[in-house]
Amino acid sequence: MKITDLYIDKDVLAFPETKVICERLNLPFQVVDSSEDVYATFSNEDFPVEKGKKTLFLTRNKGKFVRPCPGTDYYTCCDYMILHIGTFCTMDCSYCILQSYFHPPLLQLYVNHKDMYESLDHLFLQKKLTRIGTGEFTDSLIWEDILPFAEKLIKKFSTQTHAVLELKSKTVNIDNILSVQHNRKTILSWSLNTERIFKSEEKKTAGIQARLAAAAKCQEKGFPLAFHFDPLVIYPGCEDEYKKVIKRLFTIISAENIVWISMGSFRFMPGLKSIIEQRFSESKIVYGEFVKGMDGKMRYFKPLRIRFYKKIISYIREFAPEVTIYFCMEDDEVWSKSMGFIPSDFGGLPRILDESASRHCGVF
Repeated sequence: MKITDLYIDKDVLAFPETKVICERLNLPFQVVDSSEDVYATFSNEDFPVEKGKKTLFLTRNKGKFVRPCPGTDYYTCCDYMILHIGTFCTMDCSYCILQSYFHPPLLQLYVNHKDMYESLDHLFLQKKLTRIGTGEFTDSLIWEDILPFAEKLIKKFSTQTHAVLELKSKTVNIDNILSVQHNRKTILSWSLNTERIFKSEEKKTAGIQARLAAAAKCQEKGFPLAFHFDPLVIYPGCEDEYKKVIKRLFTIISAENIVWISMGSFRFMPGLKSIIEQRFSESKIVYGEFVKGMDGKMRYFKPLRIRFYKKIISYIREFAPEVTIYFCMEDDEVWSKSMGFIPSDFGGLPRILDESASRHCGVF
């Protein structure tokens, strides 16, 4: 992490997590009363995203650490839960919604971990099968260099039988966790794309081959795995290039060890277009055949999506006929025409994913 500006909420100055981070970063810092004091430093910035990726604010999570994923009624949701550890990311993907989601975008890490672990204890006491992840508002593993707490999370989840943790990343920061006793209650997962999209749209991320190599190391240590083809981007020659990535995936990773593979086509709120055009002037990603979806996001024209999905699914099925595949935020028509069924045929998408987690991770 290339942090240039460090701010600390006065309420967390004495926290042990804060001290660890300060020692590792070895940077001068400023103590502030609230996030508003940090936001004020962005007022004259022409490129707030760039500043936000180098500005770290250590504070407490004043809300809930465990919360539902913000889905939508218009598309099929998987009832995923979020462990809200922080916000924003040091990597720089052109399509990242976080660029426009936070105002201004700012790296925040919540260091009141005592409260976080108490929230997890409460979750475990409910004895309900739960799929929960840390990668909704940030990358799950970017923080390991300054505060390696994934190991503690993995150990904590390993002691119970009702919840599975998913750590989703585009990094290869796995050294701290390879030797951890996980009891298969933590899924290590990576976002995948073609080499062309990686090179043009996913700046400062680990390469596709490096991500797969990291996944292979985790597989050797018995971790269950997952992969996310999201966003799938349509461009000339994309089908052959995605097929190559899928072939490479199953050359390295055993299909039997994959809990699920998700798919989602590139979609964006209209306001993100100008940010991409400004920050990534060479990117062509926003110039496809898009229409506004029911959730207000720009999406590929539905027949294009369905045709593309069917191709990608057929490539996966060639190597892994039984692996669980699901869509992130698509409707029944897309499911039916792409998959040949709708989730309600099998009790709903949450049930489908719960059953896969049960088979691979031993949760119930």
